[in-house]
Amino acid sequence: MESATPLKLVEVRGKKTKANSELEVVIRETAWLWRKAHLSYDQSRYVVERVRRLLALEPPPARRRVVERLSREEVERLLEAAYRLHPRKPVYGLMLKTLFYTGVRVSEFVFLRAQDVHLDGEAPHLYVHKAKKDSVRYVPILPALAQELRVHLAGRTRGYLFESNRHERYSPRAIQKLIRRAAQEAGIEKRVYPHLLRHSVAQILLDRGMPLEQLQKFLGHRDLKTTQIYAESSLEQVGESYRRVFRGD
Repeated sequence: MESATPLKLVEVRGKKTKANSELEVVIRETAWLWRKAHLSYDQSRYVVERVRRLLALEPPPARRRVVERLSREEVERLLEAAYRLHPRKPVYGLMLKTLFYTGVRVSEFVFLRAQDVHLDGEAPHLYVHKAKKDSVRYVPILPALAQELRVHLAGRTRGYLFESNRHERYSPRAIQKLIRRAAQEAGIEKRVYPHLLRHSVAQILLDRGMPLEQLQKFLGHRDLKTTQIYAESSLEQVGESYRRVFRGD
């Protein structure tokens, strides 16, 4: 079957477009021909490769993925703005600081409990018990952040780490709105959202020399390939800096 325009897989509101329908026709007719010829699995692979060659089809060029991130300076502005949002209630700034420095997902953050933070000893850390795919992990906490959390809890050992006035946990949407307000206050024009903080701390850690395997554990990735995207993005940053030096910028 020949078509004046290339077929594209497009779906709008769950309904198949004309292009999708035409592709379904190609699939059915191909299946009918293969069934008639009694093709085996290996034979079908051979046919696909031969057709691609006959049509001179080439795979699309690999594109390096670049993770969105905030610069270190933008992060500092964001956190400072969060503390300014409610001077009498510095908990907003502390919430965003904890979210950033621990790199936890917002879905994990809202379930953190007072008993999950271990602030005493030489290696303060928190226990992430509502991690993705039911995994758990321990995340280190900076001593300065541990001290702020200690003051915030004021001896409390039960309940959520951060609670609303009704002693309920914050929703991910509430955290998202808080971050958006802080970004506006800080004058950051790019779209800022909870997961961007996770991307940002991961990229900063990798740029500062954290081994990829340690970053994988910090982020709670099961597969190192998921963490690899930050290494690819880091290489982009190196390349840009390299080009900037030789351009004389």
